Amino acid sequence: MEIDLSEEPETAAVPVPDRSTIVRVDLNPTLSGGILSSERRFVEEARQLAEVEGEEAPWVPFMSYWPTYGVMNAPQRKWYMYWRTEVRQGRFPDTDLSYLFVHIYELINGIGWQEPQSGYDQLKELWINYRERLLQLDVYMQEWIIDYGLVHKLNMSISEMVDLTSGYLPMEVLDMELQRLLNNHISDISLKLLQRYYDYDITLSKFYRDGGKEVLEKYIPRVMSLVDSYLLRTREAGILDQFELLNKERTMERMLFCKAVYDDSIYGKSVQLTYVPIGEHADFVQFVTRIFRCTENKCRELLGFRGRLRGKTLEPELANVIERYLDKAFAAEHVPAVEQPLIQIDTEKLASLQQESEYVRRALMIEEDPVCEDGNRGATLLIPNSVHETDDVKEIQQDTKACTQQEPCVEVHISTSEGQAGTEPLTLQWEAASSADLDEEWAHFSGMLSPQHVQAIHALLGDNPDTELMRVAERYGTMPALLLDEINDVAMETIGDLLVEGDRLVSEYMNVFEQVKR
Repeated sequence: MEIDLSEEPETAAVPVPDRSTIVRVDLNPTLSGGILSSERRFVEEARQLAEVEGEEAPWVPFMSYWPTYGVMNAPQRKWYMYWRTEVRQGRFPDTDLSYLFVHIYELINGIGWQEPQSGYDQLKELWINYRERLLQLDVYMQEWIIDYGLVHKLNMSISEMVDLTSGYLPMEVLDMELQRLLNNHISDISLKLLQRYYDYDITLSKFYRDGGKEVLEKYIPRVMSLVDSYLLRTREAGILDQFELLNKERTMERMLFCKAVYDDSIYGKSVQLTYVPIGEHADFVQFVTRIFRCTENKCRELLGFRGRLRGKTLEPELANVIERYLDKAFAAEHVPAVEQPLIQIDTEKLASLQQESEYVRRALMIEEDPVCEDGNRGATLLIPNSVHETDDVKEIQQDTKACTQQEPCVEVHISTSEGQAGTEPLTLQWEAASSADLDEEWAHFSGMLSPQHVQAIHALLGDNPDTELMRVAERYGTMPALLLDEINDVAMETIGDLLVEGDRLVSEYMNVFEQVKR
């Protein structure tokens, strides 16, 4: 078989690319340092383009696995510069994820800001404004923004990041945040953070999906604070101290800005983290899971939701504290609001009453200071029966002096000792024999009580608590239930437990209240 090689192959089917479509980068091609890595080349280009402002341009699609300026064509470059200018002015038009990544790469490499906090704020604004439109953004930003804060040692709010990511931050970062909250700010703890530490997915619960989520988000932080305070008071160790976790610190090297175009010659390849691996401690996980389960079951009961969660239960002592608190909290929230009457002031009648009051004030002039029969010095007031005159001051004084001859008078004796005997207690005071043995938290509790709360406690310790409590409430223009709720609020803040239940002092604390001076 012979093959003729004299004929030239057909080349018309392979077109030569049009040179006008080749991407040109109008940058200084002579960069110092010889051959640059793609990351360092990107940073050099970004510094040259940092102050460029783009004019309005049409949107052009852009999708790249490794987006940089070098893979953009001219129309894409024009759109990017216009879009970045809009973002810097607080406007966030729709765009592709690849454009967004280029701007994020600029910020994490130190381009586009003077102070690190400004760069952090820009990254957060980008994330917040595009995360719902570009769902893949969460996967990257929840790592990169944490890295940025660690590199620049910013006082960033990890709890805010937890809310943005529904708790799906790196586990070592969550452990650091949980340790901080359990040590100092346990009332700021959130369900989104804690749900990463439960031993099952709480979002699969029918109660959680059918309205229970809002209830649990509200009460779980309060219950955690309650349990921590109770443990500190009764066992002298909070939740974190129960498991001796602080002796198990771990140090790791966290790689920075993974999967980003990042020049590691700027801030380094990694950052060192020291944390306590709380999530790896099985006993802690079981403990917080049981607290959650106990809380959800009680909320189900109070809201009339059928079914209860099964599994290992919390110890009865702590379960009782949680259930009593939730009973009281739910009862207080469902007290019907009392409609306040509309008050209208009659100005004419008010002026008349003011005039009559002035007449009485001048009429009740103390003439002398006689000695009462009981030996105490008192004041004798001469009050004429007729006090509704409207004469001038001179006539009033004459009428007052002549009242013994013209009108029968009422003689009022005010005994100094009687006035002192009727003085209500302003602070909660203890018997001298027991005051020295009281814990500091009780002294703190006593110091935070208002006079009406002190009088309410005295009423509860009396022979007719309901009647006396009502009198105290009427005296201060409030309701008995509100007084008792306020006492419980102070008790929760200082002692870590409720002191009033069912309009009576809790029996387990009666040995303390029996030492109150009355």
